[in-house]
Amino acid sequence: MRKYLGHLPERDPLYQYLKYEIQPQLGGFREHPEYRVFQLNGSNAVYLYEERHDNRKVIGKFFLSEHEHDRGIAARRLEREYDNLAMMRSFGFTGWPHYIARPLGRNSWLNELLVVEYCEGELLSSIISRAIGTRDDGLLFAKLTALAYFLVTFHNRTATGYRVDFNETCSYTESLIRRLIDTGTITPERMSELYWLRDRWREQPKMWEDCQVFAHGDATPENFLFGDGLSVISFDLERVRRADRVYDAGRIAGELMHFFLLETGNKYAAEPFIGHFLWEYSCHFPDRKRAFDSITRRVPFYMGITLLRIARNNWLSMEHRRKLVHEAVQCLRRWTI
Repeated sequence: MRKYLGHLPERDPLYQYLKYEIQPQLGGFREHPEYRVFQLNGSNAVYLYEERHDNRKVIGKFFLSEHEHDRGIAARRLEREYDNLAMMRSFGFTGWPHYIARPLGRNSWLNELLVVEYCEGELLSSIISRAIGTRDDGLLFAKLTALAYFLVTFHNRTATGYRVDFNETCSYTESLIRRLIDTGTITPERMSELYWLRDRWREQPKMWEDCQVFAHGDATPENFLFGDGLSVISFDLERVRRADRVYDAGRIAGELMHFFLLETGNKYAAEPFIGHFLWEYSCHFPDRKRAFDSITRRVPFYMGITLLRIARNNWLSMEHRRKLVHEAVQCLRRWTI
């Protein structure tokens, strides 16, 4: 969604930056550009700027905002995302069907601003809701095939010879559990159970066996755009990290369960799509069945912590958040598979 805010005044320093530093990268210079401003949804202050005459658009993301007041933290986040976008483009994500949005500029004195190109497409969140609403299973199956292809390419091109350090994910899990206890979403008894389950997964050799890849780190339905056929575009890479490839695969699986649970009340309705996504991901390995078996043995953990992550969101009803925690526990109890 976007909300129109008006025109950017010429006296605004951002106007000069867009005119002289950004606009020439988009194919020309205009003496008196007119920038229309739209506010977008996002955890940061994110805006769309559209030049009225030629309709060229860019996205501006301010890391120093009401959401983040510490300039040092904001500056580090800006640098990290800019560098991650540039790095992944250097791995060849610059054309069809796999594309990473091009970073166009960064400016520290404009509230730690990152400017990236605007990309056309439909968000995965919209596709999931549309497929559920119209019962168009084929649409969602097709786009999950495209997403699996994108993510496995993302992972395989960045694989290293180093083994996964599962301790890092365990530390992240602890931060999720602490947030849930602080907000009253879980009881102390549930907290103790979640810690116990985390530690059982930590003991499993399967959680340490794969090589590290660059994981997207924030593989949510709001961070992928889809075009025709297998076209997939990603644009928010602030949380790219070295991790298990199943970190992302489990995130997608957990998000699918959440969407179906929220919109239909039936968690089982998500299972065919989760299975399809994981099977399509596995087809890009020499031994598809062996890859699928290895991935599906690890997915329950990453799916579980994804559900815990979603349960932190206070815009969801407490009833739904506790349902998510319940389903997370069911996933995490499968540590023996």
